[in-house]
Amino acid sequence: MNISNMDRLWSVDDVSTYLGVPVKTLYQWKWRGEGPPVRKIGRHLRYDPAKVQAWVNGEVAA
Repeated sequence: MNISNMDRLWSVDDVSTYLGVPVKTLYQWKWRGEGPPVRKIGRHLRYDPAKVQAWVNGEVAA
């Protein structure tokens, strides 16, 4: 199976790097209901890259 980078969901580390914030901040945002939209898959947090980018641009509420 060949999955391009745009088709895969981002990990907490990916979003941390993209936004330039610590991983701990992303977990705090999720706990508070803030930050970019996130889904829990199993015990892992995953982000849709398009929704993270839309959140950065102010187009999506958390």
